[in-house]
Amino acid sequence: MGIIRVKNIKLYSNHGCMVEESKIGSDYVVNIKVKTDLSKSVKTDNLVDTVDYVSIYSIVKEEMSQRAKLLEVVVQRIIDRILEEHETVQSVRVNVAKKNPPIGGEVEEVSVERKGKRKKE
Repeated sequence: MGIIRVKNIKLYSNHGCMVEESKIGSDYVVNIKVKTDLSKSVKTDNLVDTVDYVSIYSIVKEEMSQRAKLLEVVVQRIIDRILEEHETVQSVRVNVAKKNPPIGGEVEEVSVERKGKRKKE
């Protein structure tokens, strides 16, 4: 097993419950950590034998572009896609942070983090 991280993916999107958030949008930072079997890729040195971090980035970008009221929903969509599209991933942790949230006070960010695991068959 091994760990692949894609850190500090910076995106702009329009998530949130307030109407203003759907129009104005916010900056977001996403962090991904996947636990996967790297035993084959360390021997073959072949991209098809590992989890391509370009694919992880693409999943994050696509899911972040689809508006949701709650960050929890976006986080779960990212987890589901990674597990669906990468069969060697055993678990994935996703953290999505909204920078400067509109909560009427000085707050750097709010974030939601969840972990998903592959179901044993």
